[in-house]
Amino acid sequence: MTRDHHMITRISLLISLSFLFSAALQAQEAFLVKEAQRPLSVSTLPGGIQQADFGRVAFGQLEIRLTSRTGRDTVILHLGERAIDGRIWRNPTTTVRYRKQVLPLQKGTHTYAFDIEPDRRNTGRDAIKMPAAIGEVLPFRWLEVENYGRPLRAKDITRYAVHVPFRDDAASFRCSNDTLNHLWNLCKYTVKATSFTGYYVDGDRERIPYEADALINQLCHYAADCEFTTARRTLAHLLDHPTWPTEWILQAIPIAWNDWMFSGDDSFIRAHYPLLKKRTLLDLRTENGLISTTTGLQTPEFLASINRTAPIRDIVDWPHSGSTGLAKGQGGEDDGYVYTDCNTVVNAWFYHALVLMEEMARHLGYSTDAELFGDAAQKVQEVFDNELYDPARGVYVDGIGTSHAALHANVFPLLFGLVPPERQEGVVAFIRSRGMACSVYGAQFLLDALYQAGEAGYALSLLSSDSLRSWYNMLRVGSTLTLEAWDDSFKPNQDWNHAWGAAPGNLLPFRLIGFQPLEPGCTRVRIHPQPASLKWARATIPTLLGPVHIRLRTARSGRLRIRVRAPRGMTVQLGEMEKSQ
Repeated sequence: MTRDHHMITRISLLISLSFLFSAALQAQEAFLVKEAQRPLSVSTLPGGIQQADFGRVAFGQLEIRLTSRTGRDTVILHLGERAIDGRIWRNPTTTVRYRKQVLPLQKGTHTYAFDIEPDRRNTGRDAIKMPAAIGEVLPFRWLEVENYGRPLRAKDITRYAVHVPFRDDAASFRCSNDTLNHLWNLCKYTVKATSFTGYYVDGDRERIPYEADALINQLCHYAADCEFTTARRTLAHLLDHPTWPTEWILQAIPIAWNDWMFSGDDSFIRAHYPLLKKRTLLDLRTENGLISTTTGLQTPEFLASINRTAPIRDIVDWPHSGSTGLAKGQGGEDDGYVYTDCNTVVNAWFYHALVLMEEMARHLGYSTDAELFGDAAQKVQEVFDNELYDPARGVYVDGIGTSHAALHANVFPLLFGLVPPERQEGVVAFIRSRGMACSVYGAQFLLDALYQAGEAGYALSLLSSDSLRSWYNMLRVGSTLTLEAWDDSFKPNQDWNHAWGAAPGNLLPFRLIGFQPLEPGCTRVRIHPQPASLKWARATIPTLLGPVHIRLRTARSGRLRIRVRAPRGMTVQLGEMEKSQ
């Protein structure tokens, strides 16, 4: 923790855990840090209840020092993640966390540990278990103590927050829009706090790694700290335990790609190449060159090749209408997407995976595979041009066999380079007309696509929006970690500790500031700032070669001034210019 969050003490307990990725990789060690923290304030509420506030939610454990003269006293402890009207929410109707413990006191002064009972759902077969040396944790910010007649002091209360090692000063972002500054801090802290298992998990409801969560979390982690083992450990797990959505099966490839580009280490993609090749889903190709999950191609042999037993199915965005607590007929987050045998979003991801695999195959010396991937990608491009584009409306439809055009069916072709330049104006106009008709997960790619198309002004308006569908709303409702959905009304069972909602953590440095690696290990990078109406912005971006410091300022003339300080050995490209440091 940094001093600006008033941490009084810091104790780090490193617990070494070994995770073996494959025979081709050496065992890598994960370290979890157990950090001792004091509350920022302790106050007395009506009725004599004493409340301690740690300022932000952390996944951790509690110890409290209490005194009894007689040994016949009993106190009641409450831990909570959310407060309503200044009090811990003790009857949450969502998966917001709350725990209660009745604690008989011994005579004298003793230190007591809050006994966190494991949750049946997030400690099940598929969940990532907490190491025995760490013990069970709970996300909480507040402690309330009942029936204790003595005044509590901050030094009597300790929260042990668990997370992977994290350098708080490795990265920074500041700009002239204070909403964006708050969002950066929210997202950066979310990356740290939600790493409590040593993996990227989907929050506390399930504690299961999912590819979509991992992809967004990975990018945010790389923007916040130069640390690659958490992403590798998570992807290794997901290659062995893939989840069910079609697009998320494909997302293993960009996660592996990101690891190679940011770290410069190709050992992961080399060791896992055969399985990554299967994760392109080439085996699901139909006669037209697109993939389909509904045309009888999901044989037992195919499923075994990607380590699945149950079939996969298309997702587009989440939740869908009528699922996860939504009433029947209540709209989901896929903009009314019409699902067909060959869906546009799925095949845009298929195309993207093929493009990345072609380059990785060439790097690894698999020239025949590279040609296979390249030819398959070209066929997908032809179908997008000829069968998925509606020239009368200037939009891409949801799939072959429907005329419906959802936001998502246009975002992903735009992002992945499937939209020719002469069609971009119409596609962008349609995207703008739909607003934020997607989830916090879909928003990652919506904003990526807008910056990709040079629509920085509209992208900035979405990032800094204070509407119900905004990251600002997460702050407004009182969360100190990013939410799983824009609001409880969009996903009634949502977590309040979900890193897939932290997209600004990577969009601000990688899109608005414009830092992008062009060669593995960031030996050559591109910096293409798109600050739109911001008067100034500055960022520090961590890399293995050292930090990159970028400052932007818009002069009175309207001209953007850029200052870059890069480490030795890094070549920086600003537009068409290159400069070796």
